[in-house]
Amino acid sequence: MESLDERKSFILRILIEEYILLAEPVGSKFLVSKYELTISPATIRHEMGQLEAHGYLFAPHPSSGRIPTEKGYEYYLEHFLSTKSQPKCKSDWVERLQQVKGEEQKIKELAKVLADLSGEMVIVAFDPHWSYYTGVSQLFRKPDFADLSILHSLSDLLDQCDGVITRIFDSIPNEPQIFLGKKNPFGKDMATIITRYTYGNIHEGILGLLGPIRMNYATNMALVEHAQSLIHELY
Repeated sequence: MESLDERKSFILRILIEEYILLAEPVGSKFLVSKYELTISPATIRHEMGQLEAHGYLFAPHPSSGRIPTEKGYEYYLEHFLSTKSQPKCKSDWVERLQQVKGEEQKIKELAKVLADLSGEMVIVAFDPHWSYYTGVSQLFRKPDFADLSILHSLSDLLDQCDGVITRIFDSIPNEPQIFLGKKNPFGKDMATIITRYTYGNIHEGILGLLGPIRMNYATNMALVEHAQSLIHELY
């Protein structure tokens, strides 16, 4: 992927971060006002046009602002993603898990905690043919899934989830990885943060957080890392 100059890179970063928060096209006047930029909205629009021409942004309507493309997100993840500090609610996680008996049930409860905190869908697989998911209803409430084509992708995901897990189970790395768009085995309209976990020094499984491509990657990556480490500590 080609590198961008400092101004274009900055504009792409703040536009993506605002779009993640707002779920609406982001315009030049908004960016100039919020970030108190010393360059004009016209200059921002010109730079946005250049970013659009190179495939990083997309204008859903001629008079609207821009939204990031898959290529734009990939650039953002490569250059700007920094995992936030570990969640401070560790004791709350542990307390909730201690109320549940059995390793399988504890991991399922951990998935529910992760879904509650992230607002995304969470999948855990105990082996290639044994999986559990939670948080699906939260996805249906997101504005991203008002688009029927994306909603159909989510429905397809639920139908094919077990088959996807069987296919990818042995290839998931020990460090959390992000897959989005065409590279995402769970569907091109989704993003996945997924990793392998071990418990009892013997058993291995996979833990995945799934949501729209417009997700808070820094926060969600930190949550997945924390959940993975908690499994290691508890078991």
